[in-house]
Amino acid sequence: MKTIYIIRHAKSSWADHFLSDFERTLNARGRQDAPMMAERFKQRGIKPDGFVSSPAMRAKTTAEIFASTLGYPSGDITYVNELYHATLSTLWTVISWFNDAQNSVALFGHNPGLTDLANSMTETIRIDNLPTCGIFAVQIECTSWAEVEHAHREFLFFDYPKRTD
Repeated sequence: MKTIYIIRHAKSSWADHFLSDFERTLNARGRQDAPMMAERFKQRGIKPDGFVSSPAMRAKTTAEIFASTLGYPSGDITYVNELYHATLSTLWTVISWFNDAQNSVALFGHNPGLTDLANSMTETIRIDNLPTCGIFAVQIECTSWAEVEHAHREFLFFDYPKRTD
């Protein structure tokens, strides 16, 4: 059994026009939402075996905040260049590369790919958008990450900063 936590980076800033898209940092709301969502994640009793992230600054910072909150060594986060603005096809490929010794992985990246991935994970749950710092969790009946795309997958939860229930 494997579990994936699909996590979109926290809200980022467009204020510094000299930064490339790749270098954009979190804005005030993102710096507030990421620790809050990491704490909500922790309160669920979740501690992923692995963290995989886009190397873009906003995704990297979000992953580091989650890692710090959950006691995961930030030096052990795996950064995968292909996750920067990845298509659905690329996301499936990257997931197949995950370490099979890790049964649960937090995946940090970008839209629209992550919303597409979340919607392709189950036949019954559809979301319009994975909001910034949103988390979409799925359990997969498989022993290898290479099997995930074709394995039975079950929705666990969907959480995001503005969720009130």
